[in-house]
Amino acid sequence: MNTLSKVIVLLSLSSAFSDLYAHGDNKHDASSETMEFDAVTTEFGSYDPVLKADRTIEVGMYDNMRFTPDVIEVSDGETIRFVVTNHGKILHEFVLGTAESLQEHAALMMKFPGMEHEEPYMAHVSPGKTMEIVWQFSKGGQIEFGCLIPGHFDAGMKGTVAVN
Repeated sequence: MNTLSKVIVLLSLSSAFSDLYAHGDNKHDASSETMEFDAVTTEFGSYDPVLKADRTIEVGMYDNMRFTPDVIEVSDGETIRFVVTNHGKILHEFVLGTAESLQEHAALMMKFPGMEHEEPYMAHVSPGKTMEIVWQFSKGGQIEFGCLIPGHFDAGMKGTVAVN
């Protein structure tokens, strides 16, 4: 196989894999501020469009690869409205999950940095913008959150939610 044929095959595979690993249909892009989702239940909680928040927690995202606050306490069964604001000049995201799921997703994002996100526990926030996530915590213990944009999570852009 000549060099040009190899390049064509690699570009075709790259396109196929990026389509395979993109999880969304642009509903959750960086310019959107309000998302609509169907009900979903995970091992770390749930979302339903009819949920009413028990309280609101504001979370800031910064270009020094930190969240403020980076430790949040909630009660088992509590529904929280996260108001997530990107105070930086680059794109950031707020993703809830288990330590394992965030590590796996961060590694996948390193391989496929153009992945799109479309889940009710994720907010992809452009600089100067704010998004909201409403989430019900239904399992005690520790839940994590992080920015899974390549390099951000490994640089320390993560935090915890203690569910008591």
